[in-house]
Order: sequence, then C-alpha cells, then structure tokens
Amino acid sequence: MDVLTLSRLQFAVATLFHFLFVPLTLGLSFLVAIMETLYVRTRDEQYKRMTQFWGRIFLINFAVGVVTGITLEFQFGTNWSRYSAYVGDVFGSLLAIEATVAFFLESTFIAVWVFGWKRLSPKMHCLSIWLVVMASSLSAVWILIANAWMQHPVGYTINEATGRAELTDFLAVVTQPFAIIQILHTLSAAYTLSAFFVMGVSAYHILKKSHTDFFLKSFRVALPFALIFSLGSVLMGDFSGQEVAVKQPSKLAALESHWETGTHAPFVLFFVPDEENERNRFEFGRIPSGLSLLAFHKPEAEVVGLKDFPREDRPPVLLTWLAFRAMVGIGFLLAFLTIVGTVLRNKLEQSRWYLGIMLLAIPLPYLAAEAGWIVTEVGRQPWIVYRLIRTAEAVSPIAVSQVFPSLLAFFLVYSFLGLVAFALIFQAARKGPAPAGA
Repeated sequence: MDVLTLSRLQFAVATLFHFLFVPLTLGLSFLVAIMETLYVRTRDEQYKRMTQFWGRIFLINFAVGVVTGITLEFQFGTNWSRYSAYVGDVFGSLLAIEATVAFFLESTFIAVWVFGWKRLSPKMHCLSIWLVVMASSLSAVWILIANAWMQHPVGYTINEATGRAELTDFLAVVTQPFAIIQILHTLSAAYTLSAFFVMGVSAYHILKKSHTDFFLKSFRVALPFALIFSLGSVLMGDFSGQEVAVKQPSKLAALESHWETGTHAPFVLFFVPDEENERNRFEFGRIPSGLSLLAFHKPEAEVVGLKDFPREDRPPVLLTWLAFRAMVGIGFLLAFLTIVGTVLRNKLEQSRWYLGIMLLAIPLPYLAAEAGWIVTEVGRQPWIVYRLIRTAEAVSPIAVSQVFPSLLAFFLVYSFLGLVAFALIFQAARKGPAPAGA
C-alpha cells in the first residue's frame, strides 16, 4: 500500500471509532438534563437516581470520545499536512473555535456537574448539565460546519501569491444551507441513537424484572425523544439528499448507481452495481421518474449520470451505494419502532416481544451513523475538498515506513480502548442504579 492509501485507512479507522462515542455523548447529555429537570420540578428521588445512573454512562462515553477526538485532529498535521497548509486559513479557524470555545465550556461544566452535587443548589446543578448539552452540541456544530465546507466550499478565495485558500466571508461559511442541513441531520441521528440506547438498556431490565419502575420511567422519558428525532432525521435526510443532488451530482449518481444522464430518471428498488462495465445487474422494481422526484421533487428533473464524469472523478460506487441503503433502511426502521412504541407506551411490561426487539435494536443506530459518515466521506472522493483539492494532493510527503507503524498502533490502542470502554459501559448498564438513598 502507498502513503495515500495508508493515510486514508488510518483516518477512516480513527474517525469511525471516534464516532462510536460522539452521538451517545451528544444525546445522553440531553436526556440526562431532561431527567434532572424532572427531578428539580417534581422532587421525585427516582428522577435523581435516573440522572446519576445514566450520567455515569455518559461520563465513561465522554472520556473515551475526548481521547479519540484529540488523536484524530493530530492527523491533519501528520498525515495531511498539504491539506492543512492549503486550506488551514478556513478549516483551521473553524476547528480552533470548536476547541477554544465549545470544548472548553463543555469540559468545564462537566466538572461542575460531577463535583457539584453537594456544593450547588438543585437548580444551579441542573443548569450546569444544560450548559454541557449546549456546549457539546455547539462543539458538534463547528465540526460539522468545517466538514460541510469540505463538501461545498464557499466564502474563500485562492491567493495566487501564496497558493492557499483564504477565508473571505466567514458568515457565508457558517450559514450556508449545506452546513445547516448537515448539522440538523447529524444531531437528529445522534439524539435518536441515544434514545435507543436508553430504551434498549431499559428493555433489558424490564424483561428481567429488575428495577422495573425505574426503567419504565427511563423508557418513557426516552421514547418521545426518539420519536421526535427519528422522524426529524428522516426529514433532514430528504433535505440533505436535495442539497447533494444540486451541489454534489457525482455523489448522488454514486448513491443510486445512476449511469445515464436524463430527465424522468427512474428509481430502481433492487439491483447490483457493476462499476467496471458501467451498468447495473439484476434490476427489479423500476419506478418511472422516481429518482428525479426523490432528488429534485420534480418528475421531469434531469439527473446527471456517472458516465458524464471522468472515471478519475467518480466516487467508489459499491461502497457508497451499500452504505447509503444501510443508512436509509435503518433510519426508516428506527422511526417505525418509535411509532410502535408510542402506541404501546402504557403496555410496555406486557409487550415483551417489543421489548426484545428494542434490546436487539441497540446496535442499529450505531450502524446507521457509521454508514452515514461513509456516505458523506467516501461519496466526496476523489476530492478532500469538493472540486478544490484532491485527496491525493493533500497527503503529507512522508514514507510508508512512517505511516504503517502508526496505523498499527492506532488499531491496537483503539481496540484496547474499545474493549475497556464497552466493558465499563456494559457493566454499568447491566448493574443498574444504586439503591435508593445510597
């Protein structure tokens, strides 16, 4: 393998592993804040125990997320120095704001929340976790704005003297529709994942008749949260698809393995992409004008096919196509499960079949989130910044011998971290809450 392939693989390993912890951090802080607010309003001690139980899992998850996030950002200087030099004026400023403002606030108020149970009034302690929620979401917002700029670069100019991209319109960068939709879609997915985690763990204890009242309450707090954001994620996904259709037509063509440019583009329910021969095999279930309707909401809209892009400018089709279908399919399934749960809200103990499904569903939003990032990043290739700089041009001028040991180290360290983190989370979730009054 060459330096480019190894560097891409290392970044992919770091990103996908880091993103196992980010969504749960974002959403679980929100749910914990809701639980503590219910405690402050009702003085029901069970809500306080819920806050502490789920808060303990949140802290484990947050700690691992911080460690993996820091090592991820280092790679912009080690493996992708040409990228950093070329677009650092734009990209670097966004990450700097995230680190010095959002992450600083998040870390500070987490400490206040952890050590403030006996030092702060209930209202002030509750305020501290809401500040954590806002800071963690703000941190995600700045990272997603930076990523959206890579997908659709705006508000910059190329300085011919220095050969660098320079920021000219900060407001355009942070307010472009591509960024706003990506933020809403990603946060909705993260909140959905967290709600399914809470419902899945709660379902396990309800099935075992362990702390039943406690976990029925937990389930019912998470259920409307899941309903709102699973439906919101589906809606934002539709908006995101429209943005991609206009601003990244090669990605849209890869998502649907669409080869021929034309109006009234059909949507095919089942097929297998044949990238080498530029066609699809085993097509079944063709819906006339379906793709045009999905992408542009107009049956007569023209959809550009992959054959209109040079081979060297096309994203990998099979991986993008598979990841997209996994993300969409799981997204609709999660929304359906929350609707069913809403109907069964007052009959959860009797609906053991549904509780069993929700227990088994815990990994599904994780798979959807990982698939979503594959769609986002692989679908942009071969560009690291779409139509501005290629990934091959952004890699550091280093040797294979310098990248391979670090890739191996990342794999081993992350495997160890993952085992420890998931063991701690599993142990805490299985053990259940502390006894009342402890």
